[in-house]
Amino acid sequence: MAFASLSQFCSIYLQAIISLCVNLIWLQNISAASASGNETDYMALLKFKESIANDPFEALSSWNSSSHLCNWHGITCSQKHQRVIELRLPGYHLRGVLSPHVGNLSFLRNLYLPNNSFYGEIPPELGHLFRLQKLSLRNNMLTGEIPLSLTNCTELQHVNLSSNSLTGKIPFEIGSLRKLEKLNLFTNNLTGEIPASMWNLSSLNVLSVAFNNLEGIIPEEIGHLKSLSVLSIVENKFFGMLPYSFYNMSSLTFISAANNQLSRTKLPDNMFTTLPNLQSFGIGGNQISSSIPTSITNATFLQLFDIGVNNFFGEVPSLGSLKDLQWLNLNYNNLGNSSNHDLDFISSLENCTKLENLILSTNRFGGLLPDSISNLSTQLIRLYLGDNQIYGTIPETLGRYTNLIALVLEYNQFTGSIPASFGKFHELQILGLGRNQLSGEIPASLANLSQLVQLSFSQNMLEGKIPPVIESWQNIVFLDLSENNLSGAIPLQVFSLFSLSTLLNLSHNSLNGSLPIEVGKLKNIGTFDISENYLSGEIPRTIGDCTSLEYLSLQGNSFNGSMPPSLASLKGLKYLDLSHNNLSGSIPKGLQNISILEYLNVSFNALDGEVPTDGVFKNASAIFVAGNYKLCGGIYELHLPPCPFNIRTKSKHLHLKLLVIIICVAVCLVLASISAIYWWRKRNRILSSTSQPIDQLSKLSYQRLHSATEGFSSKNLIGYGSSGFVYKGMLQSEDKVVAIKVLNLQKKGAHKSFISECNALKNIRHRNLVKVLTCCSSLDYKGQEFKALVFEYMSNGSLEEWLHPSPGSIDQTRTLNFTKRLSILNDVACALHYLHYECEKTIVHCDLKPSNILLDDDMVAHVSDFGLARLLSILSGSSQKQSSTVGIKGTIGYAPPEYGMGSEVSTQGDVYSFGILVLEMLTGKRPTEEMFKDGHNLHNYAKTAYPDNIVDIVDSALLSKEIKQTATARSEKINMENQTLISLFSIGLACSEETPKERANMMNTTRRLNLITTAFCGHGN
Repeated sequence: MAFASLSQFCSIYLQAIISLCVNLIWLQNISAASASGNETDYMALLKFKESIANDPFEALSSWNSSSHLCNWHGITCSQKHQRVIELRLPGYHLRGVLSPHVGNLSFLRNLYLPNNSFYGEIPPELGHLFRLQKLSLRNNMLTGEIPLSLTNCTELQHVNLSSNSLTGKIPFEIGSLRKLEKLNLFTNNLTGEIPASMWNLSSLNVLSVAFNNLEGIIPEEIGHLKSLSVLSIVENKFFGMLPYSFYNMSSLTFISAANNQLSRTKLPDNMFTTLPNLQSFGIGGNQISSSIPTSITNATFLQLFDIGVNNFFGEVPSLGSLKDLQWLNLNYNNLGNSSNHDLDFISSLENCTKLENLILSTNRFGGLLPDSISNLSTQLIRLYLGDNQIYGTIPETLGRYTNLIALVLEYNQFTGSIPASFGKFHELQILGLGRNQLSGEIPASLANLSQLVQLSFSQNMLEGKIPPVIESWQNIVFLDLSENNLSGAIPLQVFSLFSLSTLLNLSHNSLNGSLPIEVGKLKNIGTFDISENYLSGEIPRTIGDCTSLEYLSLQGNSFNGSMPPSLASLKGLKYLDLSHNNLSGSIPKGLQNISILEYLNVSFNALDGEVPTDGVFKNASAIFVAGNYKLCGGIYELHLPPCPFNIRTKSKHLHLKLLVIIICVAVCLVLASISAIYWWRKRNRILSSTSQPIDQLSKLSYQRLHSATEGFSSKNLIGYGSSGFVYKGMLQSEDKVVAIKVLNLQKKGAHKSFISECNALKNIRHRNLVKVLTCCSSLDYKGQEFKALVFEYMSNGSLEEWLHPSPGSIDQTRTLNFTKRLSILNDVACALHYLHYECEKTIVHCDLKPSNILLDDDMVAHVSDFGLARLLSILSGSSQKQSSTVGIKGTIGYAPPEYGMGSEVSTQGDVYSFGILVLEMLTGKRPTEEMFKDGHNLHNYAKTAYPDNIVDIVDSALLSKEIKQTATARSEKINMENQTLISLFSIGLACSEETPKERANMMNTTRRLNLITTAFCGHGN
């Protein structure tokens, strides 16, 4: 019985084990079956992660096998099939390429990757995502064209590719996306017209293509977009008239078409009746000539109305029904008739309780400022009434607008005093009251304006002393009190305004006393003008501490003593006027070393001695010395008497010179004899040392290079020239892509070129010089001599390919913007500075040109090809002249003129090549173009246009659209770009002067470029 029970128990136990195993197998199969469905998604996501080079916030740290992919950060899966339907990783600063494997996420409905740092092209594989509904890649660094394959994603509803660097045209096939509701392509480099197929997208309600280079007319077919509520085409090249159908799109709420070339003789009177839902209307910066339609009173939802910089005329209708209005901009038009009733419409603005910006400047508004100007919304932050014909006093009641950050009333006919109530503007940053007829003193209450950045009271009739309250303006960068009746001494508080950088103008007043030594504290000031006052005493030598000075005007005072030699330390000085003072002594010779000084006026003083002849003193039209009757010498065009020379002194000098010459000749003969023996003995050792220049480099075999380039296949050929061929290769053992320069040993001097390049590169290391990795000096498979150098591979090719792409090439649409060209010039300058000043032996490159400047993944420039380079410290002790070394020194157009006449190579030769490079990058023209012949050259071409007409010769791909606009578009960015352009042309011209002694050097040039770059980039470009 016991045995039977045991047997029965074992049987039951065995059955249980078998059942458990079957269940486990079944569960495993079920798990495997469920996993197999998203295996493709799993692999695609891993490939996506592999393509990310930098993940600073570790957003992808959960993407590993420890958890199911549906639990990974940023991933959403479908409930039923556990397939990825959303990839959402916004704002994590992910850097890398967008993996084409994303196209394998076949169930994906939402791809949301904005505000990252993805670069490269949008992979065409995204066109496989047939279920995709929303795509957002905005604010990345993507390049290339919009893939045509995206139009296969017929379920797309929202597409946002804005704020990238996309090029090319908007695909015509985009009209096939019938479900598209939102299309955002703003802030790219797109060209061409808006494809006609887009006007058939009846579901489209948002279309934004602003800040591109699109062109063409807006056709009547735009009226087919019955659902469109947002249209933004600002900052393009659209021309012609907005079609009449445009004004019948009743769904429109937002219209922004500013800064194009649109025109219309008259806007329809009923325009705002047919656009009842309009909230924003911006057509500024066009060429529209019309009156403001009276139907604007029907636009009761309007929040923004901007028609600035056009040709609108007539009266401004009542705007009282626009209760939601926040921004009203009518500037730069012809509104008003210079009559007393021009500003009556301001009374109607009392009903606009949300008004924040009222901009009425540069029109023809006349009459008194109505009392209603003080009854507007207390939310007002900007009030611009400048450049009109308004008269009367400025109301004290303006002080109620305590939130103002900008108040500009300049260029009018205001009288009376500055209201003391202005002291209530605690947030004010800009105050412009210049060019009126204001009188009285500067109110002490302005001490409360601690946020002031810019203040102008110029050309009024203000009197009294400059109040010490200005010491509270510690954020001010622009201060203009010129052309008033201010008196007394310049308060020391002025010189404690360390923020002053753009301008300090106290000229044309009645200030007296001396210029304090504290002036040296203004280290950042760019323009300093205290001319036409009653100042006296000596000019303090501390003026030389104002190292950022570009314009210094001290004329029309009573300064005495000598010109301080410290003026010569102002290396950025362009303009210096010391005329009509009582200065004596000589002109400091150091002024001739300020390479960018272009205007010097010291006329009508009591100066004596010799006038220098270098630098600015070589240009008779740039210097003024009249009225100094004891000056002598100088260039012939000044017609000054020759400087007297004492006979006894002359005789003593001659005897001294003769003695020095005899001693020098004797010493030279002795040294020459010793040197001849020494160098004869050392000659073989020197030659042997130069014949083995690559001892510090590990060598590669011919076989490995042959394998790396697939037998030096033509498909791997990436460049060629007279010195040889350059191949792209893969060193398998190091898994490294390299560039292999194979020398053409049939060319005369090729062996010396190989030695020169090795000698130049083996001991130098700099981020802006191409890095040599190794070399090969061997025999090829035919038993012939073979020499090659192996360099880091530069994925973005040469600067030549970017500046002058071949017609029809895939690179033809690539352009270098203003900021990138400035960065490349900085890189090249740093490289030359290193070669000329920081190497153990000064190196002269001898062949600087765009094809020898290579660009890496991050567009950092690297100077390459040292086949003609010279080590000056070696050659200077050689018995051979430099001119007798390897063949032609440089490339025609880039080589300096003196090389063609047999002169020795020098660092100034590289400077000339750099100057030509600067001008080529600015103008887009090679120095060898057909137009430069018969005595014409690139230097003269640029010099003729400098500085007033440089916009006419600048490469059209370089300039931003703002610079090409009319002078009325006076933005701070435009001024900065214009000034930067002028400065860069100045560098190019200074470096490419015909004679070496007139050229700048790379030390000063590099410093100037650093200052220019810091100023430009710090300005927000």
